[in-house]
Amino acid sequence: MTGLGSRDATLPAICDVAIVGGGVMGLATAYHLAELSRLRVVVIERGYLLSGASGRNGGGVRMQWGDEGNVRVMMESIEICRGLAQELGINLWFRQGGYLFLARTAAGEARLQRNAALHRSLGVPTRLIGPEDARELVPELDPTGVRLAAFNPRDGVVFPWPFVWGYAARAIANGVVVRTHTEVTGADVADRDLVLRLATGEQLRAHLVVNATGAWSHGLNDMLGISLPNRPHRHEILSTEPLKPVLDPLVVDLASGLYLSQSTRGEIVGGITMPDEGGGSVSVDQRSSLRFLAHIGRTITELLPRFGGLKVLRQWAGPYDVSPDGDAIVGPTPGIDGLIQLCGFTGHGFMMAPAVGRLLARWIARGERHSMLERWDPGRFARGDGTRREDMIIG
Repeated sequence: MTGLGSRDATLPAICDVAIVGGGVMGLATAYHLAELSRLRVVVIERGYLLSGASGRNGGGVRMQWGDEGNVRVMMESIEICRGLAQELGINLWFRQGGYLFLARTAAGEARLQRNAALHRSLGVPTRLIGPEDARELVPELDPTGVRLAAFNPRDGVVFPWPFVWGYAARAIANGVVVRTHTEVTGADVADRDLVLRLATGEQLRAHLVVNATGAWSHGLNDMLGISLPNRPHRHEILSTEPLKPVLDPLVVDLASGLYLSQSTRGEIVGGITMPDEGGGSVSVDQRSSLRFLAHIGRTITELLPRFGGLKVLRQWAGPYDVSPDGDAIVGPTPGIDGLIQLCGFTGHGFMMAPAVGRLLARWIARGERHSMLERWDPGRFARGDGTRREDMIIG
């Protein structure tokens, strides 16, 4: 379908911006570049759209972060989401049922209190509630052991696929070339440009290349002799048989890393932290495991006992692209200014993509430099100034 990219899309010999990676980050950036400028933009995706992490996440979007910069980015992202269905001309199934965070330890309680104070100072309507009030929001919840909960009604859930489809269709309508099923097999610096060699035998010369391949970003970086410390980390997720509506907010248990929500079609969709999965390798493992199913099954049954008999219909895995300091890696690459990194979002790139795609496009097209680009600078690791600011990384 040409509206969503094609393996037969004709490539120009040269373009202004080549975006490698047709996930939500790459396509959101392409869409905004086309809206803001007349730059010649090409997106190269090695598989089909949604074959990577963008099609494998739970679709949560939240303002409840522990750092002001991330809260502000997500305030912007959620505001964009509120009008994005009309802007892109597609139903995103965006539902603002809120996020409910549960704390079972003194450390978790202090974390929620600290974050709620920050949220109030920024105008985010997070409120702290006790275990019985949490059960009022989620009647299926067993509040045993819950010390405190935090709820923000503006957080929400979307269906990930229409996000990608919508950005792709609108970008193509605005002149972006989206080539799918085409792998980049080599890359070279040529004067001030970069040349991408493709598996088809073609070459594409670009003034700027954006590495939007996320957990697969080492592939392109290695071709150009670039070493960055982000690594893929395997995470699993499942979907159950549909139920009548019983779960309005997305629920997160801080102690276990469990998160689950109910889709508009009724399925319970959830994942959980598996702390010993490892993250040192640059390979990406997307296989499912029985161990995950057993672990999440026990945890869900303890937290929401009536869900214990639910039938699991699908189970899959996808990678977080983990940055060592928890911050994204976005901006010019040290030594190759024409290579722009767009990776390292530690599993939360999907929810940030509406805002990040716009702010990156504004920088490329207009030179407008958002404050977070200073913080996300890929050169920070070589300088030794990466500092962990965020502790609300879930899943």
